[in-house]
Amino acid sequence: METKTNILFTGVMSALVSCVDEDGNVYERSMRRLMNDQMKAGLNGFYLCGGTGEGPVLQKKTRMEIAEIAKDEVKNGGSLIVHVGAIDLTTAVELARHAGRIGLDAISSVPPFFFHYGEAEIADYYKALSDASGLPVLMYASPLSGVSITWDMVDRFMDIPNMIGLKWTSYDYFTMHRIKELRSGNINVINGPDECLLCGLAMGADGGIGATYNVMPKLFSQIYCSFRAGDLDTARAAQYKANKLIEILLKFGVVCGIKDILTMLGYDCGYQVYPQKRFTDEERAAFRAELETIHYMQEYV
Repeated sequence: METKTNILFTGVMSALVSCVDEDGNVYERSMRRLMNDQMKAGLNGFYLCGGTGEGPVLQKKTRMEIAEIAKDEVKNGGSLIVHVGAIDLTTAVELARHAGRIGLDAISSVPPFFFHYGEAEIADYYKALSDASGLPVLMYASPLSGVSITWDMVDRFMDIPNMIGLKWTSYDYFTMHRIKELRSGNINVINGPDECLLCGLAMGADGGIGATYNVMPKLFSQIYCSFRAGDLDTARAAQYKANKLIEILLKFGVVCGIKDILTMLGYDCGYQVYPQKRFTDEERAAFRAELETIHYMQEYV
């Protein structure tokens, strides 16, 4: 009997920003235009309502609306993975069920957070999301969750129905490679750190999901396509170039910086949801001055 492949997602997908106003209302036109433009620039899909998309601090109805807009805009032209993680299981299950009902490609979630849960409790959490959605499930291994995801834990979690792999947001590429070798390689591993996409691909990742892909979609598509074509010199040069902007974003604030750049490019993205950082006028001026030092508008767009 042929084994069903778990490697459903390859290529590069943006961790899409959520364009919302002060009250959480979605700027639908901006969301649609942003997705359309990123697909044209070479991205293969979107990771919705994750950390970059501010999912954990958005209202449930807002998260559902973003998922519905994305499904309608992308249709079957690209992959759609929605992060459904929430501090309470009831909300996470409702979001997972909604994702299955509207026909997204997969759900994802950080492990349950705040309280220190054991492995059995974490496994029950993912099983509940799987049962509710009926969709493929990707763990989200992020240090923000406060849970250390080990390779042997991943191996055991792969027995959960519909579990296909994980988004790996860590610089520990030794462990990532060990995970990729599980189940004879039949596990979907997606690289998380934007500044190390090339490292992740070299260590076996099937693709990448990243925040800064929102403002450098062509460059990250070039990294992926050049690597797959065996052109490491081009891939390396593109990664080094991307990292110049990433260094600036890390200095000033990644999500608020990304939203400010998108505003400069003509997208109405709103602001970060409080209490997350927002630029002061002085910070915005300093941030944009540093963008000029790398000629962002001339060389990255």
